[in-house]
Amino acid sequence: MPSAILLASAVLEAVWATALGRSDGLSEPVPTVVFFAALTGSMIGLGLAAKHLPIGTAYAVWVGVGAALTVAYAMATGAEDVSVGKVVFLAGVIGAVIGLKLVSNGSEASGTRGGAGGA
Repeated sequence: MPSAILLASAVLEAVWATALGRSDGLSEPVPTVVFFAALTGSMIGLGLAAKHLPIGTAYAVWVGVGAALTVAYAMATGAEDVSVGKVVFLAGVIGAVIGLKLVSNGSEASGTRGGAGGA
């Protein structure tokens, strides 16, 4: 369950990052409200997930998935150009996130959350 919460929180990170970009410096009301709502939900989700997952891994997964989704959405909507290089590096980010999650499963299973030997 913590991993599902973390993934949902990462999706909300992509939502707030996109809304921030569309808010024109927080001067556009609708994107600004979306930004603050998604930011709040994202932080709450990260906090809940971090109670059960190593913080370093949780944060890296949160940032990596959120960043990859933000760029992928921008490319899908035409806000950013699509290039082979971007696709390769996004795949690298996602691969690294999956790898971190896989190597941290031993810590999650034993209940280790962080500190020395937690990652």
